Amino acid sequence: MLNSEYVKYIGVNDHLSDYFEGQYNIPNGMAYNSYLILDEKIAVIDTVDESFTSEWLAKLEAELNGKQPDYLVVHHMECDHSGSIQSFLDVYPNTVLVGNTQTFGFLNTLFTLNKSPQTMLVKEKDILDLGKHKLEFIMAPMVHWPEVMMSYESTEHILFSADAFGSFGANDTPNDDWVEEARRYYFGIVGKFGLQVQSVFKKLEGYPIEMICSLHGPVLSEDISYYLEKYQIWSKYEPEEDGICIAYTSVYGHTKEVVMKLAKAFEDNNQKVVVYDLARDDTSKALADAFRFNRAIFATTTYNGSIFPPMHHFLIDLVEHGYQDRTVGFIENGTWGPTATKCMMNILTQCKSLNFLEHNLTIKGCFKEDNQSSLQELIKDITK
Repeated sequence: MLNSEYVKYIGVNDHLSDYFEGQYNIPNGMAYNSYLILDEKIAVIDTVDESFTSEWLAKLEAELNGKQPDYLVVHHMECDHSGSIQSFLDVYPNTVLVGNTQTFGFLNTLFTLNKSPQTMLVKEKDILDLGKHKLEFIMAPMVHWPEVMMSYESTEHILFSADAFGSFGANDTPNDDWVEEARRYYFGIVGKFGLQVQSVFKKLEGYPIEMICSLHGPVLSEDISYYLEKYQIWSKYEPEEDGICIAYTSVYGHTKEVVMKLAKAFEDNNQKVVVYDLARDDTSKALADAFRFNRAIFATTTYNGSIFPPMHHFLIDLVEHGYQDRTVGFIENGTWGPTATKCMMNILTQCKSLNFLEHNLTIKGCFKEDNQSSLQELIKDITK
């Protein structure tokens, strides 16, 4: 992972958890990354989730080979990264904790420490001199917690990026396509905070970056411009690709039938299309693809005078993650009083710059021949 004489990877892989943060499916596990810089002064870069403290401390001890760490740099206080701080201090009580004002506020909020540690307070552009290696601190508030900071190592041109540029998946599990799990991670975890990500990009202008060391996922060391470009697109809420994301719910299969007709029509017209059943499929993937493509269709049944719960939850999730600048169409089903399109629109009017299609489709129960013309109008509108 890290080809450096001085900078070592000491992270761990989680294959015990089925969900990350209790909501994101992680069939390929999860990595909690930590790093070590061995120089005249020795710095540990973040800890790991407390479930893996013993494994992590053993890795750290092996790399230290009898030496003592001088600093523990805390980029992010979320518990999957700060969970081993107390155990670390029990073993290395003379280590100085490096963080910002909010870091130490959160430290006292999240933990009851056995005793007050030695601390070093840093702010924007402060430098921690380790010898040949120097860490310059870059404050990154709300990417995605208020205390988050990054650091730039100027000798080997490494960006320690906290949760930014992270991805789902353990590092001992093959993953040939970083972008799929990184996109899902970005929009699920960081996506609401695009403006804050853009603010950090402005701060990073002029810094040559040859390696990105995130707190989740692989170390990125090849084609850095590719990863930076993806984050630019995502944080500006720009569509990545020309295509259509269809998300639907269906109680008795009638709405699904229409969605399948629609998807086939798009495929026959060489339109890229992905389809998600929100009651069964991984909704974090649906969320990521709703941002990935420039167009979307949401199809659901009228339910209790509103919309079927999985669709309601999904649309609220889109709003809360900053969904914007897309073209959106609707399909509603309601046997006696279809109101789903109106309800879906009411939720999504909270988003910025959505273009709602003029022609949407209403069916009552099953799809009939007299619905065909409305379906064609919908197809025509969204494929313009």
